[in-house]
This record gives sequence, C-alpha cells and structure tokens, in this order.
Amino acid sequence: MRKFFTSESVTEGHPDKLCDQVADAVLDAVLKDDPDAACCCEVFTTTGMVVVGGEITTKTYVDIQKIVRDVLKDIGYTNADYGIDYKSCAVINVIHEQSKDIAQGEDPKKGAHKAQGAGDQGMMVGFACRETPELMPLPIMLAHRMARRLAEVRKKKIIPYLRPDGKTQVTVEYENDKPVGIETVVIAAQHDPGIPDQKMRADIIRHVIEPICGKLLNHKAKIYINETGQFVTGGPQGDTGVTGRKIIVDTYGGMARHGGGAFSGKVPNKQDRSGAYMARYIAKNVVAAGLADKCEVQLAYAIGYPEPVSVHVTTFGTGKINDAQIEKAIRKVFDMTPAGIIKTLDLKRPIYRQTACYGHFGRPEFPWEKTDKTAMLKKYAKK
Repeated sequence: MRKFFTSESVTEGHPDKLCDQVADAVLDAVLKDDPDAACCCEVFTTTGMVVVGGEITTKTYVDIQKIVRDVLKDIGYTNADYGIDYKSCAVINVIHEQSKDIAQGEDPKKGAHKAQGAGDQGMMVGFACRETPELMPLPIMLAHRMARRLAEVRKKKIIPYLRPDGKTQVTVEYENDKPVGIETVVIAAQHDPGIPDQKMRADIIRHVIEPICGKLLNHKAKIYINETGQFVTGGPQGDTGVTGRKIIVDTYGGMARHGGGAFSGKVPNKQDRSGAYMARYIAKNVVAAGLADKCEVQLAYAIGYPEPVSVHVTTFGTGKINDAQIEKAIRKVFDMTPAGIIKTLDLKRPIYRQTACYGHFGRPEFPWEKTDKTAMLKKYAKK
C-alpha cells in the first residue's frame, strides 16, 4: 500500500532557531565553568532586538551581550537588511535566579527522597527505525540535510545571494512501510532583492536539492521553491522567534509522538531534555540490537522524584519478541534516574549549542546516539 509522510526543517537563520542557538550558547557558557549550575534560558527575537530571560543560578559570570552578538555573527546576521544585525541590535537581559522550591527537589541533600529528583514532571519520547543508517526516519533526515546545505551554499558563496532565513520540507513515498522515493520537495530561502525566479529555482535544485536527494528524486517529483514569489524580508523582521517552538523539527519530524517539552536552554537536570535523550538512546539500542525494526519509548517523571513513574515501549508490530519483554530488558540495562542519565550520557558539558540546529538526533557526535548497550539488551531479552 502506498503512503506519504512529510517532515520539515529550518535553517540556522530561522528566527526560532536563532533563539534556540542563543539559549544553548548561554547554557554552554554556564556549564563551561559551573557544571552544577541551574539554567533554563528562554529567548525572544523580533526586528532588531533579542530578549534573553529565564532562570539561572550559577557561580560563574556569563556575558549575555557578547554571546548573543557572537551567535548572530556566526549565523550570518551581519546586515540590518537581513532582519537583524549583530553589531547594532538591542540585547535585553531579564534573567533571574531559579526557584528555591525547584532547586530543593533536584538536590539529593535537600530533597524529600535523598536522591536527585527530576527537574519537572512530564513525559518524553524516544524513537528509532531502520529507514536510514542513523536509525532515523528518512523524511526528517533529508529535510535537515537540505536545511544545512542551504546554509552551506550561502556561507561558501556557491549561491551568494541567499540570506540566513530558510525552511525545507520533504514528502517521502512509502510502499509497505518502506521508503521508495520522494514525492515533493518544498524550500523557502531568503534572498537578496532582484533575483529572477528561474535563476533561483535552477540554483537551488542544482546545488541543494539534487546533491541531497539524489536517486530518490525521480522525474515525477514536485518541487516548490519560494512559492509566494519572493522571500526578501525574513529573519526576526519577517517573523518573531521564540525558544522551543520547533520541537518536531528538533526530534523525529512528526514520525513519533512527542511529550511536548522543548530542549534548548535547559540543563540536563530538566527531564524535558535529558529524558528525551535517554529515550532516544534506549530506542536506538533496541533497534540496533535487532529486537525490533521500529521502536518508540516513553518515559514519564514526577518533579522531585528520582525514578521514572512509567516506562512504555511499543514496536508497532515489528518486535522480534513482545514489547513487555523488551521493557523488562530496558529496566535491567538502563539507569533512568536523573543522576543515572546524566552520568551515562556525560551531560554536564558544554555540548549544547551544536544541538540547536538540524536536529538533536541521528548525529553520531552526540552521546545519546551510541549503540553500546545492544549486547546487554540481547542478554536480558533472552531471559
């Protein structure tokens, strides 16, 4: 049976992603000198302005002004015509300290359970499947690669008239739940004024779409590029940006369920982030171990309580053993307490700015992408 599935991504110059990068750059600056700091940084941007807020308790000093301007410069916001300029924009800092009530629940010496409790209640979802070598869904991986390529051809001046803002979208055709080709590609790329539509279309197809989509892109595929006619006004001038507004882009492109929590700006004490990373780590190891072709793991926590209040596994009928057996093996192999997650994945490090664009999953440089628990999972699954 033929089906179609669509996922989207955005470039590093998209207003929401700008905010995610600033939030995670602040987090990295805090963790660099104070690994035990509390940080939940939120960012908002509009024309010519960036507002940095949230709760941070730390022993170190963080230069918010410099961080914001450095991120903007790295992205390529070097001209006010692009929607914001790193040199002249306003940077407003409204950060305050973390609530002492929340801090108490996370402190094993002060909390009710004498162990590090979860930083918040909620549920987090991890997912893996066999559609790509990264064990990720194909549509979101293609969308990310094209978004990254848009930034690359801009910065290398392969397409010199592009500006930082942009979005990509891919519709993949499936037969019997296996991807067989690309049905549709959609790209919105901010550009300088006066660029002919046909030139832009030809350049983006040649330098962005074809190198990424390759043989999956057949002659019947539909391609839509800047369908409004032009995309000159973009960045924070064209649309406001807010931290945590691209949670589906950040995860599995809609292929898996989502717990609702965002990632950027949050220390690993916050389960929204570390719980989602652990859930991906578990799901990927389950698939890599050959226990299933597709696996979704949901973890749920109560604020201040150290153990997950529930662990749910579904393999969508692809499991080689039943889901209950896989869940039992997971509980034997993985420490899913907040302290256990942080230790297992070594999360109290300044590694987060690089996660803020092009997805948090399917990238081998991150520790939650390891498949080092497959042998143990196989062992306990047999029992």
